[in-house]
Amino acid sequence: MSLNNLYHPKQVEVLRRAMTQDYFMLINHGAKRSGKTVLDNDLFLYELQRVRANATAAGVSNPQYVLAAADIGSIHRNILNELTGKYGIEFHFDKYNRFTLFGVQVCCFGHSKINDMGRIRGMTAWGAYINEACVANEEVFDEIKSRCSGEGARILMDTNPAAPSHWLKTDYIDQADGKTIVEYPWRLDDNTFLSERYRQSIKTSTPSGMFYDRDINGAWVSADGMVYADFDARVHYIMAEQVPESRIQKWAVGVDFGWEHYGSMVLLGMDDTGCCYLVKDKAAQHRHIAQWIEIGRRIQERLGKITFYCDSARPDLIEQMWDAGLFAVKARKSVISGIADVASLFKQHRLLVVKDAAERFDKEIYGYVWKKNADEPVKVNDDVMDALRYAVEGILDDSGVSTGRRL
Repeated sequence: MSLNNLYHPKQVEVLRRAMTQDYFMLINHGAKRSGKTVLDNDLFLYELQRVRANATAAGVSNPQYVLAAADIGSIHRNILNELTGKYGIEFHFDKYNRFTLFGVQVCCFGHSKINDMGRIRGMTAWGAYINEACVANEEVFDEIKSRCSGEGARILMDTNPAAPSHWLKTDYIDQADGKTIVEYPWRLDDNTFLSERYRQSIKTSTPSGMFYDRDINGAWVSADGMVYADFDARVHYIMAEQVPESRIQKWAVGVDFGWEHYGSMVLLGMDDTGCCYLVKDKAAQHRHIAQWIEIGRRIQERLGKITFYCDSARPDLIEQMWDAGLFAVKARKSVISGIADVASLFKQHRLLVVKDAAERFDKEIYGYVWKKNADEPVKVNDDVMDALRYAVEGILDDSGVSTGRRL
């Protein structure tokens, strides 16, 4: 069986470079679903065998190798489970999150938090595989790099892109010389094993602007302009009678607490096709929690038991809602992934807004913009936007319905 049956052309190009010429860092970066992690997982197995040979030549019986991702769960999801499914390899861990493969002790670490660094200090590593390198804490990354001092140690890594000012881009990718540091950019279309239909569905459902540039083209770009660039009043605003209430299968309420800035509640429904409808937003300053609870009770009386996805910064207010008989839970607070889900729904025309019932949505949507040179929105007049994000994330997670970006 030829390489072309196992790998697409981009993977073959990188594989040949990795196996025929030396390097210290090999950075595969770019679009999601482009095949870079699949290749790196295979290169990881190759590297362990190479490390075993180097250690034997140096008279070292138990060489160590670093395997790192955002957290231990990511190591299992992105790497080990994939290798088990592909090759049937079973990984047997000790109590220190280590396993041995090909005669090499593989030490697994999370890299996204500074407290991960303490476990790495002091070890001598004969190489490292860093998955999701972009989300690594820079100090932890530097510590892993400094630990790779065994003879012939190499660092293999993959990442999706972020802002062009990110340290991984400026300090490593931009400094690549093709010898010590080798970098390869990846695009979705590089993965010729994906069907044209699948690739087109991903492109169609990925929001315009930053998300499309990063997720499809693999570009390191800054966010710019409106957060929801695909929102179009002519398309996304509807009349109340256009909401198919008889077909709504799930309701949710997003709650953003406030006082000087606006507090808000957003009522969202999802129909049997996966289309979401913002049917009401309530927003006000200086409104006590008892008043918000009363609004929640009225919603619950009309629609039955419903989940309130609340700003987790105020657990005391969530507790009061719970005590009052409302099913209140902490909302997911991942801003970028939440924005991506909302934006994808707008892109697919699967999030519609009842204009006359949205009291504050219209005042916020056009001013909801990206902070310059940062992957976050400007925190001004964003209260309904936050509540909408909480409701969308909650209703998608709870229903099992996924936007195109999660395919």
